[in-house]
Amino acid sequence: MARWLRALTALPEVLTQRHVLTYMEDAVCQLLENKEDISQYGIARFFTEYFNSVCQGTHILFREFSFIQATPHNRASFLRAFWRCFRTVGKNGDLLTMREYHCLLQLLCPDFPLELTQKAARIVLMDDAMDCLMSFSDFLFAFQIQFYYSEFLESVAAIYQDLLSGKNPNTVIVPTSSSGQHRQRPALGDAGMLDGVEASLFCQRLENLCDRHKYSCPPPALVKEILSNVQRLTFYGFLVALSKHHGINQALGALPDKGDLMHDPAMDEELERLLVQVPGLVNSITATSEASCLPSRTPPRVGSPWKPLHRSRKLDAESDGSTEETDESET
Repeated sequence: MARWLRALTALPEVLTQRHVLTYMEDAVCQLLENKEDISQYGIARFFTEYFNSVCQGTHILFREFSFIQATPHNRASFLRAFWRCFRTVGKNGDLLTMREYHCLLQLLCPDFPLELTQKAARIVLMDDAMDCLMSFSDFLFAFQIQFYYSEFLESVAAIYQDLLSGKNPNTVIVPTSSSGQHRQRPALGDAGMLDGVEASLFCQRLENLCDRHKYSCPPPALVKEILSNVQRLTFYGFLVALSKHHGINQALGALPDKGDLMHDPAMDEELERLLVQVPGLVNSITATSEASCLPSRTPPRVGSPWKPLHRSRKLDAESDGSTEETDESET
């Protein structure tokens, strides 16, 4: 009896940590928006498919940005979906610009903010021009850090600026979910950026930040490990170190190691099975070995909620013509 009471007492905390209410509210909203279609299948089946899609990570496909960034699970699911859909870019060795990567992101999230893509690209390009080419792996791991830890990095940027200007270290930084869209990053041309700040003092400030930060942040032990290897560092030097750290990537758990980035046998097998079911598509795929660029169209067919399902059908219908034109031009 006492064990059950303890479990009931801890239930609100568990619901909060897992963001269950966020998903319940979203499921109810989709239920109301699509009640005529759902009435044919039943409410129980809808909720089953919705939460199956949440578990599988397909619930974020073609959703609005506010929903994609709403929970850590949503962010990790979006990172995984982006990797699985467009890893062919890396497999083929293609180099893309920041704008081109942003177009890929918008295929999965139409209102994905350009500023977030620019910040991720800046981690890779540093002081190079923003129209320079980037490899898929470099952009992906930089984007992972910028997207998943967005609020944390905005607080880090404020701390860095305070250290450069010599402000009071006891200043309290209160991040908001929209702070990433308004706060300006340190300018790379500043002399202070080139010299950086003292790593030990920066580490102390970040330890305090991690203790009180209500948003996701990298494991403090790994942050300390990065900063203990240098005497001074710049803001973007710190971001580059985060993006390349094997332990941080493992702790986040959304992407495989860099050496396995181009391999996803389960996805390849599932795609082959799905593509066979699409009339008229198999012949065009066998004519070119590079048809694996189509994953971005197929994942929503697997256990995604009702709203993305309707949108994916529309996108599929619109994409047929462009795919055929590409094939004809290649032949």
